[in-house]
Amino acid sequence: MVDFTVSTEEREVRDWVRTFVRRELIPLEGEVLRRERRGEPGLTGDELTELRLKAKESGFWGVQTPEEYGGMGLSAVMTALLEAELGKTFVPFSFGGAADNILFDANEEQKQRYLLPTIAGERKSCFAITEPGAGSDAKAIRTSARQDGSDWIINGEKTFITGGNEADFVMVFAVTDPAKGVDGGVTCFLVDRDMGWKSEYIDTMGEWGPASLVFTDVRVPATNILGEVGQGFGLAMRWIGRGRYLLPARAIGSCERLISMAIEHANTRETFGAPIAERQAIQWMIADSGVELEALRWLVLHAAWQVDAGLDSRHAQSIAKLYGGQKANEIVDRVLQIHGGMGYTRELPVERWYRELRLLRIYEGTDEIQRRTIARNLLKGHVPVTGVLG
Repeated sequence: MVDFTVSTEEREVRDWVRTFVRRELIPLEGEVLRRERRGEPGLTGDELTELRLKAKESGFWGVQTPEEYGGMGLSAVMTALLEAELGKTFVPFSFGGAADNILFDANEEQKQRYLLPTIAGERKSCFAITEPGAGSDAKAIRTSARQDGSDWIINGEKTFITGGNEADFVMVFAVTDPAKGVDGGVTCFLVDRDMGWKSEYIDTMGEWGPASLVFTDVRVPATNILGEVGQGFGLAMRWIGRGRYLLPARAIGSCERLISMAIEHANTRETFGAPIAERQAIQWMIADSGVELEALRWLVLHAAWQVDAGLDSRHAQSIAKLYGGQKANEIVDRVLQIHGGMGYTRELPVERWYRELRLLRIYEGTDEIQRRTIARNLLKGHVPVTGVLG
């Protein structure tokens, strides 16, 4: 028997987040848009901290952080439901108490210096593998680290690093043995900003502000190696594949909100004496968007269920990521079209979402990389075409 019922606990968690979004975040949208039009951050650091502490008062802290570290330890399915609710607003909010998954590989001394302060919200990290010449092809990284006594000297540049402008330490991946390359020649270092690396803001078409990181003879003690020398590429791949289902999960919420806006506008906007909702062209755009949204829900939840079941979920996550990026962009484009000229202005959030959702097709694995993964799995027989039905 296949049961698609949301459990009582899952419903309670979802409903709390839904209420939080409606009461605390959506009322901020007007001010966020005004600030962004002035080139300012949508939320200040203090405002984000205040919102996170409000959530913490109700127990929402470290939603996927293990309970032993003070988190909620939520399942993948429950986290996907939570992300979908957060996606209903463009206010740049995420719950506090999280740490990058590979930081849990830190030794005890490193946990005290990096992991625990990050979970507590006292430190900010970023993950740096992408380079100007190494994007989708992560194996092409050129940032180097050479040993000098008990230290390592890092030189190179990383780009499009999320959180790189705000972070006070970085998990940076550097080549420590060029002969071995990714097969035992890449190492991950925990590098504090005050060790000498610099960041520069990268302006993009969206409100997301990644960074370029520059390392010039940055000296790092060997005690700051995360994991083992030469084993960094495996850590990097674990980080990249940790939760691709969460990106399209948030897009579910965005699409729900956008379609609701389109429905409301179609029912109230009149042309030639009748609401545009009576026009077949509009009806078909609404219908196609509704079908695609429903399909996206199940692709995301299926991938999350595989994660919870301990199965190899990479194929399912690639499908959800690819479909989510493609369809979210098609849906927001239709919604903008339904709104006409007003949809194109920066007075409504449709234009804001249009720019934000475009990124979904690029970061944490481009559409092309997802297609490559899906095709390879099918062509080599790693995944049957019968899918979940076997």
